[in-house]
Amino acid sequence: MTIVTNGAESPPTERAPEGAIRVVDLRDVQRVIRTRAFDDVAANAGAALASLAVVWLVYDELLGLDGLLGFLVCWFSAYLVFYVAVSRRSHPGVVVTDRVVSAVIHLAAIVAGLALASAIVFVFVKGWPALHHLNFYTQDMSGVRPTSPLTEGGILHAIVGTLVQVAIATVIALPLGVGTAVFMTEVGGRLANFVRTTVEAMTAMPDVLAGLFVYTLLIVGLGWEKNGLAASLAIAVTMAPVIARSAEVVLRIVPGGLREAGLALGSSGWSTVRYVVLPTARMGLASSLILGIARITGEIAPLLIVSGASTYLNLDPTNEPMNSLPLFVFTAVRSGEPLYIARGYGAAALLLLLVLVLFVLTRLLAHRRGVSR
Repeated sequence: MTIVTNGAESPPTERAPEGAIRVVDLRDVQRVIRTRAFDDVAANAGAALASLAVVWLVYDELLGLDGLLGFLVCWFSAYLVFYVAVSRRSHPGVVVTDRVVSAVIHLAAIVAGLALASAIVFVFVKGWPALHHLNFYTQDMSGVRPTSPLTEGGILHAIVGTLVQVAIATVIALPLGVGTAVFMTEVGGRLANFVRTTVEAMTAMPDVLAGLFVYTLLIVGLGWEKNGLAASLAIAVTMAPVIARSAEVVLRIVPGGLREAGLALGSSGWSTVRYVVLPTARMGLASSLILGIARITGEIAPLLIVSGASTYLNLDPTNEPMNSLPLFVFTAVRSGEPLYIARGYGAAALLLLLVLVLFVLTRLLAHRRGVSR
């Protein structure tokens, strides 16, 4: 005989004689979660097939309607009705509600994933005619007409321009962002709250405002020409608050005991931050840097205002316009020439690949940081 309790008594450690009462503590019973029983799988499959058959009969055969999107919406609505009807026969209302909400959430995830996948596939398919040519990566567009075949010209000038501008913006934004994060986490005070509010506001600021700020201050006010340096300053304004916000989160999770230990050993506050806090958070700070780079790599609004488009390779960011991948994509796709549009989609595919690599590196660094702790 077995008596199940909620933990009022502890089960005996020795073996009970046969026929004796045995007490089982529910706290010691391992429960398996996140498993799908046969009933749930059968209810899902039955509701999906039944709703598909009914919607096909009514939507297509009886009403004669057409359109894939409408069919899918009607099918999912009917699926929810059938799923609720089947689940209510053997489960209470709480379980039925949980199943319906789970189905809706899964649908939302599938729709978001399909939208992202379709956009990526579309860009790569449209850009493939240009992507498989070697000259696309090794030549620029100087002397090449928009109607020239894809075996002529390339986006070398845009690739180099993007790398130069992102490198300059990183040199400017990284110390500003990390320094701001250190101030907010290690110094504190009322001014830190004001700085935090400003950083959060700048994170949500439209990127075009950064371009207008640099354009008004440097190009109109100081008489600069449109060049790569002006573009770097514009995207640095966008990059710095992103790094500052994410670096602040990283620095806040550094254990306070490490700071106390450094101060107890006689180190100053700055020495503790430099030799204890920052080295401890270096993996997280690297993730913040990569997120900031990924954030600005595809920006087009500031570049339209302060960069200036060019068709030739320019390695000097302080002299003459310097093209970039986002600006080249914008110029090529709106040109109206099919071959030039294909080049634009090829540049967009390369830009997508670059951002994907950056985000994968961020995930790997974050995973490594979690494992190391």
